[in-house]
Amino acid sequence: LDYIATVPPTIMLCADLFGRRNAGVVYGWVFAAHQLGAAGAAWGAGLVRDAVGSYGWAFSSAGAVAIVAGLAATMIRRPAPTLGAAT
Repeated sequence: LDYIATVPPTIMLCADLFGRRNAGVVYGWVFAAHQLGAAGAAWGAGLVRDAVGSYGWAFSSAGAVAIVAGLAATMIRRPAPTLGAAT
């Protein structure tokens, strides 16, 4: 999937969990955090390349982090609905 393919489901997830009124602000923070993480990962991979001479450790580390994140994501449960809550 292309990166843009993940945007609509992410926006809907933000709206479902935080309400349509707050979805834009929440998605803005999600997007900003994603960009900071991407910048940090690129910078860190460059440091690893300079220190070791190869991107191998950076790729392996990124793969390990992705596996841990995927496992953590399987533990996320939808919050129980509250009575009288309006979105």
